[in-house]
Amino acid sequence: MMSHQTFASVGGVIFLLIALLHLLRIVFGWHAEIAGWQVPTWISWGALIIAAYLGYEGIRLSKKP
Repeated sequence: MMSHQTFASVGGVIFLLIALLHLLRIVFGWHAEIAGWQVPTWISWGALIIAAYLGYEGIRLSKKP
C-alpha cells in the first residue's frame, strides 16, 4: 500500500510535468486540437498556474512528517 508521502510525491511530480508541458506549449506555440476545436493558448496559461500550484502543494505535503 502506498503511503501518504509517496502518494503526495507522485501526484506532485505528475502535476509538475503537466505544468511543464503547458509551459512548453506556450513557449513554442504548439497548437492543440480537441475534436476539431482549436484550444486557445490562454487556457494553457490557466492550466499552467493550476497544475504548478497542485504540483508544488503535492511536493510540499510529501515533505511533512
